[in-house]
Amino acid sequence: MVRFGIISDPHIALPETLPEPSRRFPLVEFSIPAFEVALADLTQLGIDFLLLPGDLTQHGEPENHRWLGERLQKLPFPTYVIPGNHDLPVPEPDGRSIGFAEFPLFYPQAGYVDPHQHYYCCYPAPGLRLIALNSNTFNDQGKQIGYLESAQWAWLEEILGNSVPEPTLTMVMIHHNVIPHLPDQAEHILSRRYILANAAPLRQLLKQHQVPLLITGHLHVQNIAYAEGLYEITTGSLASYPHPYRRVEIPQLDALEPEVKITTHYVQAVPTAPDLQAHSRQWLVNRSLGFMAWYLTLPPLSLDQVQADRLAPQLQEVWAQVSAGDARVELPDLPQPVRAYFENFSHVSPTGCPELRDNNTQFRLQARSLAASKVDPHGLR
Repeated sequence: MVRFGIISDPHIALPETLPEPSRRFPLVEFSIPAFEVALADLTQLGIDFLLLPGDLTQHGEPENHRWLGERLQKLPFPTYVIPGNHDLPVPEPDGRSIGFAEFPLFYPQAGYVDPHQHYYCCYPAPGLRLIALNSNTFNDQGKQIGYLESAQWAWLEEILGNSVPEPTLTMVMIHHNVIPHLPDQAEHILSRRYILANAAPLRQLLKQHQVPLLITGHLHVQNIAYAEGLYEITTGSLASYPHPYRRVEIPQLDALEPEVKITTHYVQAVPTAPDLQAHSRQWLVNRSLGFMAWYLTLPPLSLDQVQADRLAPQLQEVWAQVSAGDARVELPDLPQPVRAYFENFSHVSPTGCPELRDNNTQFRLQARSLAASKVDPHGLR
């Protein structure tokens, strides 16, 4: 039996590092109190360890990394972290954010035994192997992209090829999505940046080595997707509506097809926001108006600005529904094809997984006997 927690994209921001409200979607002013609420609850729930799949800080500020690294060392259970795009926004220190090379130095007790390597392998519980990957790199123009570079890829192939005690279940933690969680996610100009650039070969590599479970973040959406015998649990941002975190239980690690049970919990309130859920949802809805007006002008819908501005108010609630997971998007008053496009964001269980949900669910891993199937382009939507 193993039980672990997942807190994704907490965007930790000390008061002196808070950005202007107009420049952000997450409510990072509540990031630290929300984090404390989640930690207290997970401690009460009784977990063996905690995973944080990236975007640990608001923008890679050294004081935020330092605060979090020190806080994690005081917990009664081990923690394992990886960097997100917000944690490593620049290759070199720029006065605001840390440089790429510095990240492991802040988390020596959270997986990073080697201070010169941004990825690692460990055994957080007997019979369970965790491979933690860094999906952040920079291209020749210095632009940050989600990609597994060649040295890390070679290391991963070597790790997966090494013999392990039998039976051992392997799971991978990485910030960027490897399986699509939204319709057209890998192709749309806005959502494709949330997918790892070399996601397809990574899926094939994991399938080859019978790795059945991925833990990801980045998307700020509650979703569990399935493809080719691989389940990917992505968890919404703790700093954004609906402020979720998860508890995962695997009752029998050595089973032929281990069962995974997932429950989702939410930060309902913090001292400075007793109505956090309602406040946060309205914040997201209000900020969605301009976003949706812009979204409608992009392919594949490509509406003119007048049409987009007219329809956007009817779409303000959609992203809040999608973010919460298990969405039922119904827009009977919208014209086609706009209606069909956005209703396609509703929860749809993938073929072969009729009971799979985004928040509270259970499923069996195909850890020893992978079944081939095509990638579901909609994940669970």
